[in-house]
Amino acid sequence: MSDMVEVVIDSVRVSLMSPQRVVVLRQAGLERYLAIWVGPFEAEHITVALQEVELSRPMTHDLLKNVFSQLDAKIMRIEIVALKGDTFYGNIVVKSNEKIIDIDSRPSDAIALAVRAHVPILVSQEVMDEAGIVPERDMQAEKPAPAVNDTRPLPPSPAKSEEADLDVFEDFLKKLKDEPGDEEEKPKPG
Repeated sequence: MSDMVEVVIDSVRVSLMSPQRVVVLRQAGLERYLAIWVGPFEAEHITVALQEVELSRPMTHDLLKNVFSQLDAKIMRIEIVALKGDTFYGNIVVKSNEKIIDIDSRPSDAIALAVRAHVPILVSQEVMDEAGIVPERDMQAEKPAPAVNDTRPLPPSPAKSEEADLDVFEDFLKKLKDEPGDEEEKPKPG
């Protein structure tokens, strides 16, 4: 277990391009992230547990947690142990009758169970080294400030740019109103 790093759930995000969701895990104490694509139902199960929403009936992961409890098996932690191609592999680590058991699991199911059981989520160092993401520094912080005597024009502010866009739109609407022949012919009295 020494080659494992602890992570916490940073967020569950929606992909705008597909029905997939992304669970973003953040390494404890560091700005290193691991993104795991999950299905919409798995993401919902994780989100419901994170928000501690009370449901009238147990969901599948609640049921699994209850089964472990009834069998006097304690969920110790969940682990993300491998990455093969684009697929992550996980384990649910359970202690039963003083024996440690690794149960093969999809990481999304293991994470949903970890949130409910309030147990640590660990990722192998090898997986973090291969798929972990360290965000780049803020690009604005790296740009030098303009010199006091710099005469180059500054880029337009977003507010002024939006105002210009609105002016163009208003001009277009005005032209539409002013074009002849667009008025409906009204019946002449008579």
